[in-house]
Amino acid sequence: MKNWMKLFGLFALLLLVVACSTEQPGSSSDDAEGDGGDSGNGDDTTKIGLSISTLNNPFFVALRDGAEAAAEEAGYEITTSDAQNDAATQASDIEDLLQQDIDVLLVNPADSSAIVSSIESANDSGVPVITVDRTADGGEVVTHIASDNVEGGEMAGNFIAEQLNEEGQVVELEGIPGASATRERGEGFHNVVDSMDGIEMVANQSANFDRSEGLTVMENILQSTDSLDAVFAHNDEMALGAVQALESNNMLEDVTVVGFDATDDARAAVSEGRMDATVAQQPELIGQNAIDAAGKVAQDEEVEEFIPVELQLVTE
Repeated sequence: MKNWMKLFGLFALLLLVVACSTEQPGSSSDDAEGDGGDSGNGDDTTKIGLSISTLNNPFFVALRDGAEAAAEEAGYEITTSDAQNDAATQASDIEDLLQQDIDVLLVNPADSSAIVSSIESANDSGVPVITVDRTADGGEVVTHIASDNVEGGEMAGNFIAEQLNEEGQVVELEGIPGASATRERGEGFHNVVDSMDGIEMVANQSANFDRSEGLTVMENILQSTDSLDAVFAHNDEMALGAVQALESNNMLEDVTVVGFDATDDARAAVSEGRMDATVAQQPELIGQNAIDAAGKVAQDEEVEEFIPVELQLVTE
């Protein structure tokens, strides 16, 4: 009888050990029910990839800072890459981002046409794409977040026309060929000035959104131009380069200069009277809105096809 009781006790102990070993250490049925639904890779943090055209431009530095600050506040993980204004580099950057299991891709295209293949790669990978500041010429994009560049170009055109009483010779410094901002800002500007018989466009040349190129291009234009009344540059960096060239030729006081972006340097130049105006974007807000939209898209919420950010003309 005693032996039978011992055997029974050993059998009960064995059952208890087996039952306990079926749960992994640190897990419980309560934990499984209260976890909140992790993603398939065990990490429910929203992962965002941000591909910037260039961080040599203070406008895009501000956009990046706005996006990264908003991502940190929301608890998202964000990885940023700098394409250095090179379409091939951007394509490689985006390929790397897609390999990092991101949930949403934010793209500020270096070239609106060249970026299409990268967006299509993201589409094929099931990663939703949001364009920022510049549009893409193709691929499936969930939403575009930017200022209205056409409207901004019209603001610049109207200001210059008013300053010149609709008569004078004007130079246009264009951005990177192929960039949507170049096309749209130029379109808005010409919507205004092309309708005025008294305004003559004496030069339209690209300086690639770069200050040093703006200086060089403007110097070359001044060598072949007898008279000049105004300059519209598609961004502030080129406008500031033009200001340097005009100062070197003692022409700045007689020429109206208008930029676009309202960077800190441009605002200072306007306050000092070295530039006459700049069209103010809000790059930090563009970045913040991009992160807000990315969070909604990651949760399968609907967003508008275009999310505009307000512009204003800075003249003092």
